[in-house]
Amino acid sequence: MTVIKAGGAVTAIDTAELDALVRREHSSPHSVLGAHPTAAGATVIRALRPDARSITVLLADGKTEKLHQVHVGGVFEGEVAGVDEPLRYQLKVDYDRKNSFTIDDPYAFAPTLGDLDLHLITEGRHERIYEVLGAHPREHQGVTGTAFAVWAPSARAVSVVGDFNGWDGRLNAMRSLGSSGIWELFLPGVGEGAHYKFEILAAGGELLLKADPYAQQAEVPPNTASIVSASHHEWGAREAAYQRARREHQPFDQPVSIYEVHLGSWRRDPHDPERLLSYRELADELASYVQDMGFTHVELLPVMHHPFSGSWGYQVTGYYAPSPVFGSPDDLRLFIERMHEHGVGVILDWVPAHFPRDDFGLARFDGTALYEHADPRRGEHPDWGTLVFNFARHEVRNFLTSNALFWLREYHADGIRVDAVASMLYLDYSRKAGEWVPNEFGGREDLDAVSFLKDLNTLMHAQEPGVISAAEESTAWPGVSRPTYIGGLGFGFKWNMGWMHDSLEYFELDPIYRRFHHQDLTFSLVYAFSENFILPLSHDEVVHGKGSLYTKMAGDHWQKLANLRTLYAYMWAHPGKNLLFMGQEFAQVDEWSHHHSLDWHLLEQPDHAGMQTLVRELNRVYGAEPALWEVDSDPAGFYWLESNDADNNVLAFARTSKHGERVIACIMNLSPLPREMYRVGLPRAGAWREAINTDAEIYGGGNVGNFGTIEADELPWGGQPFSAALTLPPLGALWLVPAE
Repeated sequence: MTVIKAGGAVTAIDTAELDALVRREHSSPHSVLGAHPTAAGATVIRALRPDARSITVLLADGKTEKLHQVHVGGVFEGEVAGVDEPLRYQLKVDYDRKNSFTIDDPYAFAPTLGDLDLHLITEGRHERIYEVLGAHPREHQGVTGTAFAVWAPSARAVSVVGDFNGWDGRLNAMRSLGSSGIWELFLPGVGEGAHYKFEILAAGGELLLKADPYAQQAEVPPNTASIVSASHHEWGAREAAYQRARREHQPFDQPVSIYEVHLGSWRRDPHDPERLLSYRELADELASYVQDMGFTHVELLPVMHHPFSGSWGYQVTGYYAPSPVFGSPDDLRLFIERMHEHGVGVILDWVPAHFPRDDFGLARFDGTALYEHADPRRGEHPDWGTLVFNFARHEVRNFLTSNALFWLREYHADGIRVDAVASMLYLDYSRKAGEWVPNEFGGREDLDAVSFLKDLNTLMHAQEPGVISAAEESTAWPGVSRPTYIGGLGFGFKWNMGWMHDSLEYFELDPIYRRFHHQDLTFSLVYAFSENFILPLSHDEVVHGKGSLYTKMAGDHWQKLANLRTLYAYMWAHPGKNLLFMGQEFAQVDEWSHHHSLDWHLLEQPDHAGMQTLVRELNRVYGAEPALWEVDSDPAGFYWLESNDADNNVLAFARTSKHGERVIACIMNLSPLPREMYRVGLPRAGAWREAINTDAEIYGGGNVGNFGTIEADELPWGGQPFSAALTLPPLGALWLVPAE
């Protein structure tokens, strides 16, 4: 028979320990609360419920007995005899006649993390750490609830607070799992949709309220709570086939043409311009548009949770949670799957270089510099007012490497573009003398960040073959996109910032001055094959007073559009993959603003619609012509046809496929005057035709060009065995291919 012995105010627990428990300063509440065997063979049950009038134990055999208050702070205790272990029971907590709750005791459950989890976390090698840290709805010891776990090694105590406990940190104190720095608690009855944070008592005594670093869902700003979340998205059979195909191919010798998108301003509700479209609303529309335009990928400006929309996603507070302003996590999964159904890959912009100082976020998470460096010369970013990750800590590296894998695995993203890599590589980045700390060898290289990036790329390409990893890196750091086993950083691609700046500076010049800057277009071929490059015309070039690409171009309206058409033809033909920011495909006139939609009404004007048609056609020809993408990072795939005619502002080169079966010639006239009978060397005899003429009327041009086929004469020219006399349109580009 089960009985409870009335203990009154008598308890075997030291008063100081109960005081610590009540003050929420106890690091091991499970050692006091819950059910514990006594020396006499009975079981003592303790519970902490401040302000409760009474607590009754509901035993599995149907008996109900009261506990007795043993501490004025709300600790109740009773002794049970004649019960089997493990003891199954619930607590009925009465506050008044109208306010009574029956709960499973959180302190009756074993830890939800195993020894292997803790070992891998301590070593920084838990590739699926997001499955054990954070908040995870699950069944544990036969009871449904949510397992909470957080890394806060310097905390004196940690509690889970949320809408399930009145945000009262006294009720659900977590236990410390020793030297791992992990705090853990299983809360029965808490499920999906619950809002929560971690209340952390720092070593200095301050009480911090922090969002979960591993939360997979977050509140819509300005609210800052984390949300208990689980995915119910079912990936379809077509998605499985897409994933298999991706793993079997590498992007280096495939066509890659990227459309960079900021979801909040690509397109908004036409009936309410202030309303953002959701992931679900954008999915079909954007996927269809990108497919129609011929882009192979979209690259999304960061969709990780960021409360300040003006950061465009580059100040992340929730690395594992998609931005809730566009919908739920499963809505983003559907968005990506819909892209894949249209044959469009999805690259996510990712920000491991720095994070913001928001009080609820990672900054001084447990009262110490945990995720960031303690020394401001390493831990603070002077340009952005943000904090720099401490890449020397195993746990911080694990947080970030697992995060990259998380988006590839859990959301089926096809790659990541790593933002601000240059700021990670150099200790003196944007710092003056005396504002930075040299490395152990006296140099300016951040060896911890270098090691992190190498580990990240090695892991990513080993675990998720076929994905794209791209670095936004603006310096001459060697081997950014070379394998780690030969000393590289291991990225698949590097953004070619030098090409971008040189090209834009050239096209901004009045043509009369271009003869003195011819090298701005030829210099990129000196280093074009030193890396696997992506040629970006990105969002960074159309903000902060820089104007749009249209406004950058020299000349009047007609010349601006002609220059822009030629720039695009040059970009698509140049060695390297391509990236174009949204709106530039139809020559957006105004500088981009994240506050409103792109100016789609410009497509009502024939010249802007013609620009869009050109970009669509460039992508079509590009995708169909292996000469433009099979040999991007090998000089064997490129040769000059004319590189020195600065006086006429003419430039010409050829691209070839892997074994030379296919060839395409790109000839550009960068002056406003047409060139008649301009002879260009060609590698093959016979008939050639225009695959692209940027001056074609359908693109908004003047229709100057070469109609029909072009016969290559047996007249050597410019180092080629054949040549042809061409008509070069003003401020125009030609793509010539052998007629078949």
